[in-house]
Amino acid sequence: MHRQGWPISSRNWKHFFREYGERGSGRVHRYLHNEEEARPYGLKAGTFTPWEGLAAGTNVLFYEGLHGAVNTDKVNTASHADLLIGKVPSINLERIQKLHCDKNARGQTHEAVVETMLRRMPDYINYICPQFSETHVNFQRVPIVDTSNPFTARHIPSLDESMLVIRFRNPTGVDFPYLFTMLKESFMSRANTIVCPGGKMPLAMQLIFTPMIWRLMERQRQTD
Repeated sequence: MHRQGWPISSRNWKHFFREYGERGSGRVHRYLHNEEEARPYGLKAGTFTPWEGLAAGTNVLFYEGLHGAVNTDKVNTASHADLLIGKVPSINLERIQKLHCDKNARGQTHEAVVETMLRRMPDYINYICPQFSETHVNFQRVPIVDTSNPFTARHIPSLDESMLVIRFRNPTGVDFPYLFTMLKESFMSRANTIVCPGGKMPLAMQLIFTPMIWRLMERQRQTD
């Protein structure tokens, strides 16, 4: 298994996912967010590392990033993925998390982070949100505390202060009774949606995706 969490530039998305699906290979590079990340490479913050190839001999690619399910008239990475997982906080929680991350971990000012949010809003609406209609399973963390003004929030709501909404694009074959048994205090809000306490996210992912991944691997063995 190959786990890859490095960003891929837009010019290479469609080629990278197709190449890995066809030949198990591809080239990636890493975005350097700050001086600390850039220093070992002798580069500046805000730039990319040199391209490098993936390790040989892998049969599973785990890509974590913003664009794994993009589907536009120019790029369709969603078509090359066997399992698409959406993991997103509600909008105000997302803003709180970004403010805290960029200010505390990356040293940016409050004004600079807000300006980035405003600048990226068209891309968020046109390219990020539509991806969650492409995913097979979505996980959305919804706070149960007041987040009405994310720009003054002092703390990020914890998992215990949240509920988790899990939506299956196709619920056929999902063992809901088993999930209800394992995920205490869970309930079904729609025919394809489970709600459970936010702290259950790691367990929920393990219960849901373990059989899905085993089925994918078995299907691969049968076609080899």
